Amino acid sequence: MFRRYLQVTKPGIIMGNLVSVAGGFFLAARGDIDWFLMAATVVGLSLVVASGCAINNCIDRDIDAKMQRTQKRVTVTGEISFLAAFSHGIVLGVVGFGLLALYTTPMAVLFAAIGYVVYVGIYSLYMKRNSVYGTLVGSLSGAVPPVVGYCAVTGTFDAGAAILLVMFSLWQMPHSYAIAIFRYDDYAAANIPVLPVKEGIAKAKLHIVLYIAVYALVTMLLPISGYTGVAFMAVACTTSFWWLLMALKGYRRDIEVERWARKVFAFSILNITILSITMALDYHTVAPQLVAFNG
Repeated sequence: MFRRYLQVTKPGIIMGNLVSVAGGFFLAARGDIDWFLMAATVVGLSLVVASGCAINNCIDRDIDAKMQRTQKRVTVTGEISFLAAFSHGIVLGVVGFGLLALYTTPMAVLFAAIGYVVYVGIYSLYMKRNSVYGTLVGSLSGAVPPVVGYCAVTGTFDAGAAILLVMFSLWQMPHSYAIAIFRYDDYAAANIPVLPVKEGIAKAKLHIVLYIAVYALVTMLLPISGYTGVAFMAVACTTSFWWLLMALKGYRRDIEVERWARKVFAFSILNITILSITMALDYHTVAPQLVAFNG
């Protein structure tokens, strides 16, 4: 029983978000770490993410049944009923938001709520099924965890939080398009209008290159603005440049597109993990004098 209730929350996605929320938290804390606050933030947001994933699985049962990689999800096979999965999601959400509301800040709760509404309400219910821009909308929810971690410490949405939001949103795009390329047949079978299916793999390749290039520039804003140091800049330059070169290889005539897309996807995870860890370690102890917008 525990296994199916865990699987419906997409634990892989939860683990990925743990790294980014911790990165945002440590960046904002600048060495002055409140470990209880961190635990409350990480656990609270993890439960919120788990809730969104459980409800997303309920919403996507019909299209998941048409995709090879999702046909064995417990909401498709019937191992867990719609009512049980939905109720599980609601309980997780209530507990998660409760923890964030009790122990973090209103701004952290606000961004957690924004991410939740965008993912469950706007993306899952409508955009994913009806628009080629669904990936762009979904990227906003995927960028929320580091901002929640950051705002749990600062209580404000300042330039640092804004950079994290844009940076992680941009990262989501080539990451998601790469998945859509090597899972092209699945998305086509489910009639999901992702960019490679709707407008062609060639256009998706171009967008991957452009988004990585802009992402690389945005990551530089953290050290330029004084939030991180030289070590972060060096790591960001190296990993982003390597990712860009990998993306450009997609234009070679002899390239195996599916294999190339899998490499771009795999490196995207490595890239954001390394940057999240680096920004958590290479912070500046004196906050830059930038305008903060108090919530």
